[in-house]
Parts: sequence; C-alpha cells; structure tokens
Amino acid sequence: MKTADILERIAGLRVLVLGDVALDRWCRYDPAIGEPSRETGINRIAVVSTETTPGAAGTVASNAAALGARVTLLSAVGLDGHGFELRKALAVRGISTELIESPDLATFTYTKLINIETGREDQPRIDFVNAQPPPAQVLSAMVARFHELAANADVILVSDQVETREGGLVGADLREALRQAHSLVWVDSRARAEQFRGVIIKGNRDEMEAASVRALGHFNLQALREHTSAPLLIMTAGDADTVLVTSAESARVAPRRIANPVDICGAGDSFSAGAALALRVTGDPIAAAQFGHLVASITVMKQGTGTASRAELLAARMLD
Repeated sequence: MKTADILERIAGLRVLVLGDVALDRWCRYDPAIGEPSRETGINRIAVVSTETTPGAAGTVASNAAALGARVTLLSAVGLDGHGFELRKALAVRGISTELIESPDLATFTYTKLINIETGREDQPRIDFVNAQPPPAQVLSAMVARFHELAANADVILVSDQVETREGGLVGADLREALRQAHSLVWVDSRARAEQFRGVIIKGNRDEMEAASVRALGHFNLQALREHTSAPLLIMTAGDADTVLVTSAESARVAPRRIANPVDICGAGDSFSAGAALALRVTGDPIAAAQFGHLVASITVMKQGTGTASRAELLAARMLD
C-alpha cells in the first residue's frame, strides 16, 4: 500500500493515547548575561525564551494527530502551572484531553537549557518528578476512564515511560484492562514490557534485552513474545534493522538511515505512532514498520520532539 493510501485511511481514525505524559520546556539562555547572583555569588542561567511541547505520551499523541487521526490523551497531572502549560500545548495540536488532576502529583516536566550561542543543550536538565508512586485513587480513576474511552478507539497507544520500580500510571489493573481491550493495543514500555499480556509490544534493543532477562534470565525475543502472549513484538535498534516477531516467524525491516540527524529525541515515539496507525489500516507488520521509520526519519531532522506532517511524508516518499 502506498504512503498516500495509508495516510488516507489513517485520517479520522479514533486513537486513544494513555500513560505517562510530560511537559517539555525548551529554555534558551544567554551566557553573556549570566551575571552572579547578589545573594549567593553563583552565576545565574539567564533564560531569554521558552517553548513548551507535550512529551512522553504527549509526543505520541502529537505525532498521531499530525497524521490526521482524532486523538484523545488519557493521563494524570498535578494542580500546578506546568499542568496548565501542558493543557495549552495539547490543545494547540488538536488533541482532546482526559487529564486526571491530583494535588498529590507534580506534572512530570523536563526543563532543557539550550545555549543560544551554540544551540546546544549544555547544562544539566531540570526535571520535576514524582518520587512516590501515583496515589491509588489516581490509578483507579485511570482504569475507570479507560473503560469509558476504549470502546470507541480504533487504536490504543500506551506510553509506559516511568522507570522507577514502583512505576507510573500504567499499573497492574490497567495492564489487565488493556489485555481485555478489543482494539489494536500498542505498548511502548521502558522498564516493564514483560509485565504486559496479549498486546503488541515495542521497545528498543536495550529495553527488550532487559525485559527478557528479567522475565527469562536470558535474551530471547521469541521466548519473550511467548511469555507475554504478544501477537507481535517489535524491537528497534537505531540504525540497525528493526526486528518483528510473531508466533509464525520473525522478519527484519531496515530503517531509513539519516547521516546527520538534528535531534533523535522522540524518534521512538514518532515511530510508534506511525507504525501503530499504519498497522491498523494495512494489517501488515512490515509495511507498518516501514511507515513508522518514514515518520521517524522526518522527526529526527527537527529540533526537539517534532512531528511529521502528511505533506512532509508524501514529499519524502517521492524522493525515494
């Protein structure tokens, strides 16, 4: 199926994105005016401009929306200014939100400091994180809202980003609800892939190897697929081939190699959004992976967690 045909069929798909959402704050600072603080004597970092974009599950949602899908994001945020900024950033991208608010949460926020003289991120990132697991009432609300929303979704994209042992918003009850869902369910989990059952699982090589070792004591993709009862397991590996594993066979799909990417941040999320939606409309894992790589090849040429527009995808395919 041609790229234009895939895009036409993706348009209007109902997509539910759920999991850990973040606010990305891209702060550009001017070292020339980083004068010492009068109170401490420590040089200040003088931020002169700030751009905010949705991160984590928000990056997945942004990419799906850019492809023409009708996207709803289910997550949880704090009662704070970062939550307000995140809502604005999602609304600008045409993403509907089901954000559970809790005074016991901080809105997960990455603050990245970029030197305006060099264009590089050269200072430690400042992250606003939750050191404790999410409150039980938030996890219960996530499951309840999922049951209300899942029935109308053509595709469910899960972003399980938090790497702490306690985990984030995708807890055991939500994993069980995902197993029972009738839609195409695509899970990208950084630290708990082996705990999901009966869903499509995608991860990079490090994540898949770690999940396999945790579950089985050794690295074996087919055995991990069997352990999770996944209808399809996908392992990306940067410039190396993506591996697709089903019950019948395994296949390899070469990525679109980019000589000098601008920023690989969010490449995995853009691949997931593109590949999951393409899989829903084609039913072909190889075609889906190829389309996911096409999306990612465009986003890595943009600063930050960019998206690929339909026009950009059609233009990129015409150059092949």
